[in-house]
Amino acid sequence: MAKTAKAAPSGNTGSGEQNLAFQAEVAKLLDIVVHSLYSNREIFLRELISNASDSCDKLRYTALTDGKLLEDGGGAFEIHIVADKDAKTLTISDNGVGMNHDELIANLGTIAKSGTAEFIKGLSGDKAKDVSQIGQFGVGFYSSFMVADKVDVFSRKAGETHGWMWSSDGRGTFSVSPQDDVARGARIVLHLKDDAVEFAESHRLKQIVRTYSDHIALPVILDPGPDALKKKAKDGEDKKGGEDKDETPQPETLNSASALWMRPKTEITADQYKEFYHHVGHAFDEPWHTLHYRAEGAVEFTALLFVPSQKPFDLFHPERKGHVKLYVNRVFISDQLEGLMPRYLRFVRGVVDSADLPLNVSRELLQDNPTLRKIQSGIVKRLLKDLKERAEKVDDYKTFWDSFGPVFKEGLYEDYERREELLELTRASSTNGDGLISLKDYAGRMKEGQDAIYYITGDNIAALKASPQIEGFVAKGVEVLLLTDPIDEFWVTSVGAYDKKPFRNVAEAGADLSGIKGGAEEPKDDTAGPAAEAAVKDLIEKLKTTLGEAVADVRTSARLTSSPVCLVADSGGMSLHLARMLKQHGEGAGLNTKKVLEINPKHDLVKRLMTASGDAFDDSAHLLLDQARIVEGEAVPDPAAFARRLSSVMAKGLG
Repeated sequence: MAKTAKAAPSGNTGSGEQNLAFQAEVAKLLDIVVHSLYSNREIFLRELISNASDSCDKLRYTALTDGKLLEDGGGAFEIHIVADKDAKTLTISDNGVGMNHDELIANLGTIAKSGTAEFIKGLSGDKAKDVSQIGQFGVGFYSSFMVADKVDVFSRKAGETHGWMWSSDGRGTFSVSPQDDVARGARIVLHLKDDAVEFAESHRLKQIVRTYSDHIALPVILDPGPDALKKKAKDGEDKKGGEDKDETPQPETLNSASALWMRPKTEITADQYKEFYHHVGHAFDEPWHTLHYRAEGAVEFTALLFVPSQKPFDLFHPERKGHVKLYVNRVFISDQLEGLMPRYLRFVRGVVDSADLPLNVSRELLQDNPTLRKIQSGIVKRLLKDLKERAEKVDDYKTFWDSFGPVFKEGLYEDYERREELLELTRASSTNGDGLISLKDYAGRMKEGQDAIYYITGDNIAALKASPQIEGFVAKGVEVLLLTDPIDEFWVTSVGAYDKKPFRNVAEAGADLSGIKGGAEEPKDDTAGPAAEAAVKDLIEKLKTTLGEAVADVRTSARLTSSPVCLVADSGGMSLHLARMLKQHGEGAGLNTKKVLEINPKHDLVKRLMTASGDAFDDSAHLLLDQARIVEGEAVPDPAAFARRLSSVMAKGLG
């Protein structure tokens, strides 16, 4: 296994060559990329051009506050392509911000983005299955190795004097060495494989750039390669003595070099939108939704935004960074602004361009800029409007909700101003079928006498549907929302109610279903009457004594129909599922949430327990408690005692 490359101290100017190993995750990613990621290999050029464009955008912004960075020449920002068919090389260069020694190692030799390493570890090892997963990540620079058996990167960072060369054959190691006479920016030289020489053909390069990168706002220029110059020289020899006409091959700009988001929608095709999404989102899936509009009025801006169809790899990263780029008059400012897009919409990709922000505004000032807040308000309002329209098509909206519902619901907890709109767009599974329902659907199906919206939280739908805690509700025909996302524990308690109907957790003690009409006619209650009630009361006292501090209380239950017992949280206390989540994440140290044991006095096992005594009663009481724990998804605290008691009870039963 390759070791993680360790970068030298910042500003390294050593004269020797360093040979380093790719980080283990990069090596795994490269293997999948090179051997099985894409049948259409031409996308490597799109990725390299996108990276070059980003590099120029970053320098253009940085130079707004440090003009000296542009003093080392380079002219207007451009991306150049040169092909040499004879040498089997393809060169892509830019005059952007460039990279120094440490950045070459960090960006090209390791996976520096937090969360990506964990993502790569989650790959199955089945290359065919991993293709779609890596497609969500975006292979970027590494796609070069689909067509090249060696890649050299010459780079000098703006403002620095030393240049560097990064080189690798993509087989596990790379080298970094000092290099003289390197222009600012990056020059990537691909040594093409024998079966990839087509990518040194000028007509092929023109077709790829016009297909995938026409939207790039910088000119992508195809410079005459050595083969074109040789042909010119040969033609010149053949025409000696003829008319002297200058036919020297000229550089050719291959793309329209205009910001796509500033073009009229009528001039943009669906394929152009898709390719721009691939560029700005560093993604490979199809956009699920495209929003392109211009806002006019007190604050003017243009937005071109995309909702992906697949989850981005960093969707649940703790930093919850957004991925919408801010431009001011087509000048890139930042893609890390918290104020541009709410965190619960961090899956949205795209650009926002406004002329109402000053070009020289700092990123720090932008975080609390009133104009930016107005822009955010306008964007979110329009996006929620579009989502409402898409939600009318149930199957279509399910695609969105399955991918982004867990993140979208964070807004219910965080965005009080838009809470009502978000509630209307919220969907959930329930005990009423396998599909997703809206809260409006639920409210419209509430039973006579039902005054609350009932829900239960847990790890998965199947376990919740089998939970004894919902038995009485199902028997009554009362619908229960099945909530399985961690955020569900927080938003329902924060929101409190929908349409003046409170949310109520069925896993809390004190559920009273007597006022709700519906369900099958209940069988005659043979636990009623003074004698039966006294027996149940005695049983409860004996269970409390026997179980001691293992439970907070023992009570009879109206929710149980086929199970003998269940565990619930005390009224107003922390839910059992939340307590379990906190412990799993190491945040429940010292947390000892006591549960209430509810018993079903109509169950045969509980009836027989009323007549038991001695060790038989003690063993049965603890076994019932452990049974309730297991059903709840908890481990029994004393497995050895559980096994001993189970063996004893079984032996007596078989005897």
